[in-house]
Amino acid sequence: MSSSCCSTDGNCSTGAAGQATATATATATATEGATTTYAVSGMTCGHCKATLTKVIGALDGVTEVDVDLDTGRVTVTSAAEPDDAVIAEVVDEAGYELTGRA
Repeated sequence: MSSSCCSTDGNCSTGAAGQATATATATATATEGATTTYAVSGMTCGHCKATLTKVIGALDGVTEVDVDLDTGRVTVTSAAEPDDAVIAEVVDEAGYELTGRA
């Protein structure tokens, strides 16, 4: 429905003023629950990272989101096995495309 805020050359069209930064942890340390990695296309900048961290992190049961722009991977740690359709829906609504589990 919506499109990515970034141009094909990696520039964010929303501007830097007031831009949120994503809180990402390099290593998942959860001892319970599930950690699932997804391939997501269309992510190019810090705004993309912040947006996906926010929308996926707001889902019930999600305890951590790690967005890696370089690899196009989003790792989701949750209390239980995540619903791929729900994750795909919020990713799509944010203007990106979940292409599957990585």
